[in-house]
Parts: sequence; structure tokens; C-alpha cells
Amino acid sequence: MAADLKYRRILLKLSGEALMGEADYGIDPKVLTRLAREILEVQRAGAQVGVVIGGGNIFRGEGLAAAGMDRVTGDHMGMLATVMNALAMQDAIERAGGYARTMSAIPIHDVCEDFIRRRAVRHLEKGRICLFASGTGNPFFTTDSAAALRAIEIGADLLLKATKVDGVYSADPKKDTSAQRFAQLTYDQVIERKLAVMDTAAIALCRDHRIPLRIYDMGREGDLMRIMRGEPVGTLVC
Repeated sequence: MAADLKYRRILLKLSGEALMGEADYGIDPKVLTRLAREILEVQRAGAQVGVVIGGGNIFRGEGLAAAGMDRVTGDHMGMLATVMNALAMQDAIERAGGYARTMSAIPIHDVCEDFIRRRAVRHLEKGRICLFASGTGNPFFTTDSAAALRAIEIGADLLLKATKVDGVYSADPKKDTSAQRFAQLTYDQVIERKLAVMDTAAIALCRDHRIPLRIYDMGREGDLMRIMRGEPVGTLVC
């Protein structure tokens, strides 16, 4: 691993909405290409990179469940949306000259590999970027929980959550100009204060397995590499 990188192996959580850019739906090719380039830059610098992508830009099962759809059916549809996003990211990474593998928690053999922990670790060791799709493979669990779970399973040194704000605030900074940004928090502080970082199950998993979590603004180009070099970007939860 490159000497100037602080972390050997990371798990990056991207929301599906992050891929929309300024659009209302789907995938913005420019955003996809930029994110793929930044991920590949980190991998080429010597880090091993796993990625979990949500599916909210295509389908959100929880929302339709609230409107009357069966929740399990909705969640399964949301899992398939994450596969679509992961395949799009795989293509973008490979077009940029990298190597990527999409691994799904639900079997879709003609489209991508099944998630098998030992195989995923081997892919990472061989310099391939692993894109983990279909969440945990179970309804009622968010992709935040899937990201925490995969980070633990692959032995990640850091879990990163890319958002549209530059860290964790005491309130919504777009609505409250006096909102305070935190440089560092404990897992228990996030849970007790009900800060909108990740869902409680994901935070508890990180806490119990001592996986540090950093929240940062994916819109600021270069921040991912700055974090990898140990710079205090965004908010650290540990």
C-alpha cells in the first residue's frame, strides 16, 4: 500500500440519490463518471475499495409501502434497483480502465456474482473494486445497514458515507443557519441525539465492531483522497 494512505481497506456507501446529480430521477452520466474516477484514483493509490450503492434514484420500497404496496415486495424491488446502480458503476469504472465486480446478496447469476465473503476479499486483494448490491438480501434492512455489515465482513478500516452535506450537523443546515457542524462524535452520541447520519442498526453495528465512520460531501471533488490521506474532512464517528 502507498505510504501516504492512512487506510488499507475501505467501504464507501453511496446513496442512489447521489447518482442523480441535478436530475429528478435516474443516473447522471457526468456524476457517475466523476465518482468512478475518484474511486479508481484511491484504488490505484494502493487502497482496497468496496462500495455499497442505494437504489433511491430508481425505486424506494419504503415510500411505496407507505402508499399501500406490500413492504416485502417493495423492498425486493428496491434491491433490484441497487443492482442496476452497481452495474452502472461497474461499467463506469471499467471504462476508466479499472477492474470491478458486482456482487449481489440475492442470486442473479446471469447478471453478476453472488456475494461470498471470501471471494469478495480475494477480489479486493487482486485490485478489483467490489460493488455490493441488493443490500443485505433481506427486506426491512436499509443499505446503510448493508454498508455497515459489508464493512465488518471484509475487515474494512473505515466506513465512508458520501452525502450532500459536509458532515453531521445539529440540525438541517439548509433550514437552520445556526446549525452546528460536528468534527467528531461517538456512536452513542449519534444514537442519543437522533442525528440523521445512518439508521440506528448501522450505527450500532459500527459501534459493536469498532468500525470508524466518516461522513463527507461527495460533491466536493478530491475529498475522498483527502480522507484517505488522513485529512479531517467531514465528521468522524468513532
